[in-house]
Amino acid sequence: MTQYYAPTGGLPSQTDLMTQRAVFTEAYAVIPRGCFSDIVTSFLPGWEATRLWLIARPMSGFSETFSQYVVEVQPGGGSDRPENDTQAQSVLFVTHGALALTIDGQPHSLDPGGYAYIPAGSVWTLKSTGQAPARFHWVRKIWEPAEGLDRPEAFVTNETRIAPVAMPDTQGRWATTRFVDPADLRHDMHVNIVTFQPGGLIPFEETHVMEHGLYVLQGKATYKLNRDWVEVEAGDFMWLRAYCPQACYAAGPEPFRYLLYKDVNRHARLRGPWSNPGQPARGQPQ
Repeated sequence: MTQYYAPTGGLPSQTDLMTQRAVFTEAYAVIPRGCFSDIVTSFLPGWEATRLWLIARPMSGFSETFSQYVVEVQPGGGSDRPENDTQAQSVLFVTHGALALTIDGQPHSLDPGGYAYIPAGSVWTLKSTGQAPARFHWVRKIWEPAEGLDRPEAFVTNETRIAPVAMPDTQGRWATTRFVDPADLRHDMHVNIVTFQPGGLIPFEETHVMEHGLYVLQGKATYKLNRDWVEVEAGDFMWLRAYCPQACYAAGPEPFRYLLYKDVNRHARLRGPWSNPGQPARGQPQ
């Protein structure tokens, strides 16, 4: 059975060393799992018995397209109005517990490995239905309209239903579980799971326009980020701005797996970070 790491909070001991691996640079950030303590949790209006770690949000000059939360909902908790932005689309990925999700009146059940895509403008609810807390990732992005393309439909699945696709010439050591067809241009973000078998690697420094959020679900690796090699393990989060060089070597005894966000399939915005996708840019006609 696939195991997913999720933070449980708490505080470090007063006797622990305070020096850890957290770093924020001009090109990337690393939030180690030891940073997911109680004192950095947030709460949201309209949610009951819920707390979250807000690990990425749009920032001018850094990563500008998405937010990502790690959410913990106690049994019976949740929300009847989770989203306050009608232009925001969402992906949910469940690591622990059981959730009841409704999207535009259609009910769904989610358990570990569960994945839901919720289009912008949907009316949805979410409740924790198990005996233990439910934990999940919530990735949000403003959906960018494109001529001739409708909004994607909602869907719910589980990673166990999707066969990973091996990267060419890697003998299966590097594979991606793709929840959305890459040829479906209605989608302007992909949230996938990347898996490296022990010894697998990214054999070159990827340098590209897509921003990334990478949350390590399992295993450990050495990751090249910009000019630095950093060690990462299950529970760590890597946050990359556009064009940050990256490479990877899976160094542990078990598979190295992470949940990956990237923005795709749209023109570069030419009017700066203040231009809100889906709305007229500053100085443009309504």
